[in-house]
Amino acid sequence: LRRCAEAIVVRFAPLLAAYIWQRQPFRLRYVPPRGETPAHIGGTTLFGDNVEDEWFIVYLVREITREFPGLAARIDDNDGEFLLIEAADFLPKWLNPENSDNRVFFYKGELHIIPLSETHEQECNLSAAGPTISQALTLLSTCSEEFLAAEPIRTAVYKRISGYPEKIQASFHRAHCYLPAGIVAVLRQRPSLVAAAVQAFYLRDPVDLRACRSFQTFPPDNRVMTVVTFTKCLYAQLVQQKFVPDRRSGYTLPLPSHPQYKAYELGMKLAHGFEILCSKCSKVSPDSKRNVLSGPLWMRFLSSLKEKNYFKGEMEGSAKYLELLHMAEDYFQQSVTKPESSVEVGPGDEILTLLHTTTIDLKEFEREAACLPPEDDDSWLEITPDDLDQMLKEARNESLPSSNEEEQKYGLEAVAESMKAFVSKVSTHEGAEMPWSSDESHVTFDVDSFTKALDRILGADSEELDSDDLDEEEEFDFSDEDDEDLDAENQRQDQKVSPNELIGSLKSYMNEMDRELAHTNVGKSFVTQKKGASSVNATTTQNAGPDSGAEDTELTPVDVDMNLVANLLESYSAQSGLAGPTSNILQSMGVYLPENADHVGFDKGATE
Repeated sequence: LRRCAEAIVVRFAPLLAAYIWQRQPFRLRYVPPRGETPAHIGGTTLFGDNVEDEWFIVYLVREITREFPGLAARIDDNDGEFLLIEAADFLPKWLNPENSDNRVFFYKGELHIIPLSETHEQECNLSAAGPTISQALTLLSTCSEEFLAAEPIRTAVYKRISGYPEKIQASFHRAHCYLPAGIVAVLRQRPSLVAAAVQAFYLRDPVDLRACRSFQTFPPDNRVMTVVTFTKCLYAQLVQQKFVPDRRSGYTLPLPSHPQYKAYELGMKLAHGFEILCSKCSKVSPDSKRNVLSGPLWMRFLSSLKEKNYFKGEMEGSAKYLELLHMAEDYFQQSVTKPESSVEVGPGDEILTLLHTTTIDLKEFEREAACLPPEDDDSWLEITPDDLDQMLKEARNESLPSSNEEEQKYGLEAVAESMKAFVSKVSTHEGAEMPWSSDESHVTFDVDSFTKALDRILGADSEELDSDDLDEEEEFDFSDEDDEDLDAENQRQDQKVSPNELIGSLKSYMNEMDRELAHTNVGKSFVTQKKGASSVNATTTQNAGPDSGAEDTELTPVDVDMNLVANLLESYSAQSGLAGPTSNILQSMGVYLPENADHVGFDKGATE
């Protein structure tokens, strides 16, 4: 396992050496066996605010299992099985957070999910504990083809890691910064230290800023213009914060109209971050640190990089060769030579060590500042409302429809059918299921199933439907007479009532409700069908019955679709272009209503 870990480090060094991590680098260590967990290679990475670091690790883990077929890997974070969260819309019904432990693995470059055992599946025991690591590895090694995750699940996960390794360069942002020469020299040796400096400035407190009054390590003298490589997350954190330096620090800014104002401001903020890091260092002497770049492990690592063509044919001693060598040294010190028991060396200690061991050539820096490459455009920081809508639609795997398709999307019939499909879906305490399309299903009513459900819930005796009994139940009056009630109830359980009798009892309640509502104005709030019109989708109300007398007028059937659409449009208009229940439900089913251009509420007559 230790040799395998070293081989992984060498294999992926070209990718990892140039990567800038937000908080901690990706590290793999040998872990001895403990309990039911066998010996393995593992690690933990704090990725901070940059979630792309997490998905880059997912890509690395997948590629490691592809390059080393004898390895199976699992990965989780503080949310648990976040790969399953990403593919939540496509998971099988049996898979839930309670039984997902040790079921999700990368093996031979593919995502696998170990199902429930046949015993638990037959017993419908969805809370069964997951297999142990040893059991899961045995299953994967014997019949991994059977456990390959379904295509939609794999597609959802692989979409998040698509684009790597090319995506690494796209995540960088290069900007001009006006920095002290000492910081420029440090970043030449360890470009990854920019992350720690940005985090120190971003998370500063009043105590940290005390060290920035005098700037003993990086005074504002001898500043030069240079190019600094950030990740987009780090650059956004640095540029978006408003900060005014202390007058005693010596860092002054030109007027905002100055063409290089942004470079001065970025350099000032970054210098504060480096000064804060150095003020927190443990003051360890560089002589007390082990020179890890002169041992046999480093020599083996360096020869392996040369065999893998890491230096891309660059002449030894050239500027490009030295740049790649510094990145390899940084990666080696961060990811290879730190055993689990070693004391973590803080970034401030590393910065001070580099200042003592690095020659600062101010004239060379000034010559390079005269011909700097252009900085990257940062217009990606600004997102328009249209861009946000496009991103949300892409997140739902939906493309923007054309004008004809869009017109068809918000047809009134589509609105009504989509809502019916939504209502017909299963709803539990865990939430409601969204239909993928409005044509997937329609509202149906099975009389027999409805009768059986009522029979199970309310009991077989229709007398239990009496409203007086319901009122008594709501009072929660538990007395000594409960035992007698239970005996009477047990005697009534032997009596059987036919479904027709139960339906007849329900109809009598409906008729009674109709008679009461006939004397109110509730019916006037609904749109009714026109005389002589017939509609398949309309629901008619029951007349009062032959014994209702002359006081009951004939009730006109309600136009269900018209009322549904009218109320939805009124609700959508009341949202005033903001997010709301109507747009959220309809958009989740692929129905997009147009904006209400005239800003007038929908009235039923106009809609009709």
